[in-house]
Amino acid sequence: MIDLDSLVDVKRGIQKKRIFVDRELYELEQARIFARAWQFLTHECLIPNIGDYATAKMGEDEVLVVRQRDRTIRAFLNVCSHRGARVCAAEAGNARGFTCPYHGWGYGLDGALANLPFEKDAYYSRLDKLQHGLKPLAKIESYHGFVYGCFDPHAPSFREYLGDAAYYLDTLLGVPGGLELIGPPSRSLLKCNWKTPAENFVGDMYHVGWTHAGSMSVIAQGPGRGLIGNPPLPLPAAQIGMQFTSQRGHGASVTYGGTDVLCPAEALLDLRAWQAQRQRVLRKTLSAERVNLYASTWNMTIFPNNTFLWGPNTFKVWAPRGPEAIECFTWVLAETEMPQALKVAISHQANATFGTAGILESEDSDNMESMTLNSRGFMSRQLSLNAQMGRGNEREHPEYPGLISDSNINEMSYRGFYRAYREMLKADSWAQMNCATQAWKRELLEGGA
Repeated sequence: MIDLDSLVDVKRGIQKKRIFVDRELYELEQARIFARAWQFLTHECLIPNIGDYATAKMGEDEVLVVRQRDRTIRAFLNVCSHRGARVCAAEAGNARGFTCPYHGWGYGLDGALANLPFEKDAYYSRLDKLQHGLKPLAKIESYHGFVYGCFDPHAPSFREYLGDAAYYLDTLLGVPGGLELIGPPSRSLLKCNWKTPAENFVGDMYHVGWTHAGSMSVIAQGPGRGLIGNPPLPLPAAQIGMQFTSQRGHGASVTYGGTDVLCPAEALLDLRAWQAQRQRVLRKTLSAERVNLYASTWNMTIFPNNTFLWGPNTFKVWAPRGPEAIECFTWVLAETEMPQALKVAISHQANATFGTAGILESEDSDNMESMTLNSRGFMSRQLSLNAQMGRGNEREHPEYPGLISDSNINEMSYRGFYRAYREMLKADSWAQMNCATQAWKRELLEGGA
């Protein structure tokens, strides 16, 4: 039996190192997090036509996401109802239906079993095809074009699941024309637990000036470019940025400005002109605080394992492959109405920095792998992880929902992430979870008292 309260001490900001390697805990995560939480599937721009499809990972399950004939989107487990083989081996494409390569069972775009070999001669027409379609997801929603799915029919809507985090996401996703993903995604395998990159992206600006000091001194050099987060800090911490956290563990670190710090030099002036024009438009409908968020650099995690960087323009899913391995999927994130030449320039730089072989990605990956592998030893596994930075500075804000800190060099969003993580593991149902998390702010605030 796992003592979840000792595993994650919310008030003290402490977690046990075994969270990165424990097999029993990993299986509990699959059942109580990945089988119940909303997870990213694809973007509508990647499956625009009838019959377009893409595969996605939800935990260790593979899902087939398909544009229907009525132009809605449905998703199914990519598992044949006969003997369990993969129905569709391609990552993406267009089809009129799907046929299992093992025994030839054929399914329509709607997942229904349409035909099977020797239906009359071998099955004697006794098989009820209505009962043998592909297993559909219980829920699927498109949020500003970003498609998320959930296995649990009792889960709240995706908007409810986001909670306070929707305010922040809407600031970006709601820009005129919206955002899009440029794919197909790059893919890589890392020897780390899925939580190590998820916690890094939920709010870690502390590492930038150390892990990325050498790389950033080269990438960010030039007139008008600042080395964000490099110590010594160029401004008091409260003037550099902020963090937020929310009930379900979604959170971000926001660095004011700096959205062009990774832009290629040849596109820098074009990007700045685009952003200045966008800000003039946004000021007509958004508060000054929200316009400032648009013009800021973000690293954000949508719990449990979907993250993005706004400014560096990457969007990721960290799909678990056991306690000590993940598969990383990376897309480029761009504004839909942005000029094509600017999208190309951003894509090149995003792949060079946070793509599979990106210089910053490689530096992060070394840390994430060592965090996991160093937790395998018996003595090391008895130690604790410290996420206490900024305790006592959490507060509510008149404009920003959730809890915020007045510095982006902080670990409040870590504490919020692991508070939600612990509650999902402890709860038997969404109803119990909703009851348990009503006092989530008080728990985090008392931790800093």
